[in-house]
Amino acid sequence: MTLRHSEAAAVFRDQAKQRILLTDGAFGTMIQSYRLEEADYRGGYDLPCDQKGNNDLLVLTRPDVIDAITRQYLDAGSDIVSTNTFNANIISQEDYDAVHLVREINLAAARIARKAADDYAAKDGRPRFVAGAIGPTNKTLSLSPDVNDPGYRAVDFDTMRDVYQDQTAALLDGGCDFILIETIFDTLNAKAAIMAVLDEQAKRGVEVPMMISMTITDMSGRNLSGHSVEAFWHAVRHAHPLTIGLNCAFGADLLRPHVQVLSGLADALVMIYPNAGLPNDLGQYDEQPATTGGFIREWAEQGLVNVVGGCCGSTPAHIAAMAGAVAGKPARKLPAHDHRTRLAGLDPMTMAA
Repeated sequence: MTLRHSEAAAVFRDQAKQRILLTDGAFGTMIQSYRLEEADYRGGYDLPCDQKGNNDLLVLTRPDVIDAITRQYLDAGSDIVSTNTFNANIISQEDYDAVHLVREINLAAARIARKAADDYAAKDGRPRFVAGAIGPTNKTLSLSPDVNDPGYRAVDFDTMRDVYQDQTAALLDGGCDFILIETIFDTLNAKAAIMAVLDEQAKRGVEVPMMISMTITDMSGRNLSGHSVEAFWHAVRHAHPLTIGLNCAFGADLLRPHVQVLSGLADALVMIYPNAGLPNDLGQYDEQPATTGGFIREWAEQGLVNVVGGCCGSTPAHIAAMAGAVAGKPARKLPAHDHRTRLAGLDPMTMAA
């Protein structure tokens, strides 16, 4: 049975005090293993362009595949399952001429994840949670796509916020506990998503907990819009996220120093889900589950994380290895902070006391 969002957040925080929790791994990687064809993606929909590669549409045309993947992650030990909705927004679905299906996709994805999570919770009494996944879209608010016109933007802030709010509403209607704003390469996009969730929260008159996750695009620890990990945290901390974290980017070994920075400064639960190493020349991920598990074990032993999982290239086997690696390890303790004013440009600025 679905809890109210605030109740789910309270249960989540209580579970996170007791142990390191697990989110799930990649959907795209797992979908590829099914070797689906155009007919699998298209189903019975009359759409004008090719749909192969539109993974989000599979919640309508091959829900059995998405349900099976979700349950494999739950079998591996995931406490959180995310919805297969990374590109289930109006902007991204324009590429497939499937904008009219956006709400239906999000509702179906949420219901698949909700049913699986509830089934597993009923079997063993351990709470499971559903995170409604919102990707960054293929547009950026901070940067111009035209090198000859630095001031040009392909989309404006209000439009981006409305796109995110439409998706948020459908995910919540489908039964999600939390909204996961993930793979943030542009901090301004994230701020539009945060505003969308806050607006939907006000509209519904209920708390809507957020999980916020940045992606680093270079070894210096910045995202595409140029923000350092610390500056990013200062820029989104006002949202009081349930979790703050990093995902995608590099493998766990290269991500570690940035995890350490975030862990030391964030007074929220830290959730990290890296790629399974870096891709090879063919774009495939070779890092074995035992290797990933070893890196995650080090994080757990050093008290850096509250929630772990996988992104690109990860599989249920990787999540199972992480489950073994963190078993019995104490959860990260949230640091105490003073109440000085902290601001952010591309780098952080903390006001003197």
